[in-house]
Amino acid sequence: MLQTIATYFPNLSAEQTAKISQLAPLYEEWNAKINVISRKDMEHFYLHHVLHSLALAKILPATGLAKETRVLDVGTGGGFPGLPLSILYPEVHWDLADSVRKKITVVEAIATSLQLKNVRAACTRVEALHNRYDLIVTRAVAPLAEVCGWVRPLWMRRQLNAQPNGLWAWKGTEAAQAEVQDLPRGSYWEIYPLSDFFAEEYFATKALVYVQSAG
Repeated sequence: MLQTIATYFPNLSAEQTAKISQLAPLYEEWNAKINVISRKDMEHFYLHHVLHSLALAKILPATGLAKETRVLDVGTGGGFPGLPLSILYPEVHWDLADSVRKKITVVEAIATSLQLKNVRAACTRVEALHNRYDLIVTRAVAPLAEVCGWVRPLWMRRQLNAQPNGLWAWKGTEAAQAEVQDLPRGSYWEIYPLSDFFAEEYFATKALVYVQSAG
């Protein structure tokens, strides 16, 4: 599966490739102590978690993300999508937040092991955050309208990137199509089926949803 990631992302540096290759053994070690990933998912770790997280980079403009972009990963769980993306974008600041202490313990330990100096982890609810962000990402946390309500006070006014500041949510395709209907009237959103970018069957029912910030 590492070769598959290299095929989809041929411009990874040797350092990035090395860090991605270390993810599975680190998660296996931590999963034996703290169950943050199901056993079934660990069997497909690079497909279900790493490549899935990196999907954002297939959609963003070729220029990627500007230096000094600040990103919040809401409900990061064991560190997805934030940790794989922080390897891909080392000059971007990543705040990974989750309300479950044991999950943040794993995130902190893996970020330290990989020397991811652009990552900060916090055990907190999103409502308690006071920092501001250019992008917010979330994977399998809550319905879109609910997440948009949580993050409404957290947007930067500045625009560093080609695409306006916004929320990126990892969803099943059917859930995405249903949930955008519940967004406030006037919301701008786009749905990107991941089967447009990845050939593996796993992605046939997966999508990324972009909701432009209202701030």
